[in-house]
Amino acid sequence: MEKNGNNHKLRVCVATCNRADYSKLAPIMFGIKAEPQFFELDVVVLGSHLIDDYGNTYRMIEQDDFDIHTRLHTIVRGEDEAAMVESVGLALVKLPDVLNRLKPDIMIVHGDRFDALALATSAALMNIRILHIEGGEVSGTIDDSIRHAITKLAHYHVCCTRSAEQHLIAMCEDHDRILLAGCPSYDKLLSAKNKDYMSIISMWLGEDVKTRDYIVALQHPVTTDIKHSIKMFELTLDALISFNKRTLVLFPNVDAGSKEMVRVMRKKGIEHHPNFRAVKHVPFDQFIQLVAHAGCMIGNSSCGVREVGAFGTPVINLGTRQTGRETGENVLHVRDADTQDKILHALQLQFGKQYPCSKIYGDGNAVPRILKFLKSIDLKEPLQKKFCFPPVKDNISQDIDHILETQSALAVDLGGTNLRVAIVSMKGEIVKKYTQLNPKTYEDRLALILKMCVEAASEAVNVNCRILGVGISTGGRVNPREGIVLHSTKLIQEWSSVDLRTPISDALHLPVWVDNDGNCAALAERKFGHGKGIENFVTLITGTGIGGGIVHQHELIHGSSFCAAELGHIVVSLDGPECLCGSQGCIEAYASGIALQREAKKLHDDDLLLVEGMSMKEEEIVSAAHLIQAAKLGNTKAESILRTAGTALGLGVVNILHTVNPSLVILSGVLANHYVNAVKDVINRQALSSVKTVDVVVSNLADPALLGAASLVLDYTTRRIY
Repeated sequence: MEKNGNNHKLRVCVATCNRADYSKLAPIMFGIKAEPQFFELDVVVLGSHLIDDYGNTYRMIEQDDFDIHTRLHTIVRGEDEAAMVESVGLALVKLPDVLNRLKPDIMIVHGDRFDALALATSAALMNIRILHIEGGEVSGTIDDSIRHAITKLAHYHVCCTRSAEQHLIAMCEDHDRILLAGCPSYDKLLSAKNKDYMSIISMWLGEDVKTRDYIVALQHPVTTDIKHSIKMFELTLDALISFNKRTLVLFPNVDAGSKEMVRVMRKKGIEHHPNFRAVKHVPFDQFIQLVAHAGCMIGNSSCGVREVGAFGTPVINLGTRQTGRETGENVLHVRDADTQDKILHALQLQFGKQYPCSKIYGDGNAVPRILKFLKSIDLKEPLQKKFCFPPVKDNISQDIDHILETQSALAVDLGGTNLRVAIVSMKGEIVKKYTQLNPKTYEDRLALILKMCVEAASEAVNVNCRILGVGISTGGRVNPREGIVLHSTKLIQEWSSVDLRTPISDALHLPVWVDNDGNCAALAERKFGHGKGIENFVTLITGTGIGGGIVHQHELIHGSSFCAAELGHIVVSLDGPECLCGSQGCIEAYASGIALQREAKKLHDDDLLLVEGMSMKEEEIVSAAHLIQAAKLGNTKAESILRTAGTALGLGVVNILHTVNPSLVILSGVLANHYVNAVKDVINRQALSSVKTVDVVVSNLADPALLGAASLVLDYTTRRIY
């Protein structure tokens, strides 16, 4: 300390708000107290520590023989969002007087609670240095925002994992003021050797309970989605009741929604159920032993994904409250418990297992590192913190190239008839498009692709576009990882085991992505169409053939052999017409453009196609369009064929709904408008009631194949999500 110019003891204020943060702060407090020649310790207690409903946990601080300098009653009761805001306000009103009296050199603040935000705000505005514990971590609720806000206010940072350290650096914090120490609670966890754990288990769960034969449950409300978190808590309790094991249930914290969770406990009779012990608080030393020897821990507490890993105890992490946290292999995530059975199944999978102990969050030596870090703080350094922003290019608005240049993709669509190449902008605008007949042979086709791509790339310069890469949409089965067409449909001949990526990338010196045309249509909808922001949806292309793509949890599904979403080959009749794939009764054999053309030709050969108002030139080829026109003019035979085709497509969609349960079905392609009502009718008649309400819409994209090929490039190069 003397070498840094500090000529007095470092006066440290540790402020603790609840039982959870005290478990992290207590080891540091013991370390500070053990070195009185270097430090003076002041303890401020506020928040739920001082509330009877939450166990009056300030008593455990007194039992640890710490002198509490100040008790601040800062919690406004109500346990809703407004009460949390009012509690922050009340703390901000009361803290200045305390800090003026204490005049600490540094305040230690832990974590991501709303009380901690009030502490950090007060200290920062009163020019008191702040040491933040556990910054840089990621979870799934408002706690993230609060944690990062405290990081911006804090002058020094103690983080627990390498990833957290990197996050702090990415947030422009000064690397010299970041200490990677590990979690202070691990110092106690990894040295916990209480041999009398059976007496602790007996005290809290009953004398008949054996080690590894009980559950610890700790679940808190998620303040950004209180209604859903209450529902998940109900499902958890239902699953625990069904699982029929002795369970220690801790009351939730003081966050908005906790009152409703307590009502759920009482409604289900948990406090009087023979299998349950409901408690407001367990001393940390005893809690360690309970989770260390439990058969399973369940809930959404950070303790489950952090501290419990030190013992290898199985954990079931529920919901989104800890999304993003680093976890050991002992944690099983149940992200969306929409039914009781999902949680019950998780209990059956996890209960009684034993996993390797994890040291992700610490090695048991955090406190010595933190004390050494505190001693190195030079109080003569300027208080105003500096951020380490990355270098920024000056005057970018005056760069004419930047002003004129539009990031774009080269999109290639290999159709059964035409080969098309387009320059597509980031906003989905087709800046320039080129079309040629698709050659029949492999050599001619590849040569034409290269020629058209080179021409389009050259033209991109003239229209102020910078090409980021090439995306290719093609029929057939594709390995997108390797950029290889494994084998194609009969519409594109000589198109099997073709490496498209290498020759095009070599010629253009650009990255190349390749995928099936149905998948590309789904990607186009996800980026530019009805699928934007939709988590689960299916796209069906109704054109020359029938194809499609499935997006599940925002990600495109390829399948184990890249054959997922061959939706055109869902069989809807065992003795239906023959399909190009060689099977019978596929949707494509009924509803594709080729199928309608086949039926139209049969009618025409029998002089049953043309009706009043229609005419055909002698050399004109009969097409699906003629069948549709005839149906519109009252041709009952044509109407019947279209009705059958629509029914077949509708039955296929019903099968899709029952298999992948999307929230949206998008019909794309030239025939989509003719089928949409028929599909809705079949869903209404044939689908289970739980999926009848699914939306079925017609794509509003003018060119989904090209836009999908462009999405392969634009999504990957700009967002890294494909």
